[in-house]
Amino acid sequence: MKQLIALGGGGFSMEPENPLLDRYILQQTGKPTPKICFIPTASGDADNYIARFYQFFEKQECVPSHLSLFNPPTRNFEAFLLDKDIIYVGGGNTRNLLILWREWGLDVILKKAYDKGVLLAGISAGSICWFQEGVTDSFGDVLEPIQCLGFIEGSNCPHYDGEVKRRPSYKEMVANKNIIPGIATDDGVALHYVNNKLEHIVSSRPSAKAYKVYFEKELLEEELPTKYLGS
Repeated sequence: MKQLIALGGGGFSMEPENPLLDRYILQQTGKPTPKICFIPTASGDADNYIARFYQFFEKQECVPSHLSLFNPPTRNFEAFLLDKDIIYVGGGNTRNLLILWREWGLDVILKKAYDKGVLLAGISAGSICWFQEGVTDSFGDVLEPIQCLGFIEGSNCPHYDGEVKRRPSYKEMVANKNIIPGIATDDGVALHYVNNKLEHIVSSRPSAKAYKVYFEKELLEEELPTKYLGS
């Protein structure tokens, strides 16, 4: 079974006191202590980001590790990653992430991991990267479309409610056919794909939602059913 969980925002890096989304990710493996590997490429392998990953996940029922491209733990990335239960990709610059992954062959290895049943997850840039296209600020202050890996069909726009320019920019891109239709996610929302099909939408915030954005004679924004993970 192939699984992919794309976070529009939230998780340990944005709401460290709210573990709902990250615990949801861990639970989907069905294992008591899953092996989870953090890939912080988009942040330039920022030390503080890596430290926050361990600060959170060392307190959970899992075995955390990370893969740095600036200080690789091994030459055999494929063996290292295919041994994991979860690969969790951090946020940052999507363009730099994609360039570095392709240079190191990580795009191919991650596809092998996905096909093998390793759960792929990620936030922001780590969400966008799995889709055909995404909305990014990688090129500067202006939001632009970017071609991504295409593991999941359609486009993706994270931080839909968290950054003031996201919603109007994504809607304009879809309306002008500068980006293919897709799904936008508020901060605190995760899209859970099973075998490439969107099966669940969950959130760590009661009011956070996901939206299907597409064009049929006019631009349409359809709110999608979202399950709040809290009580």
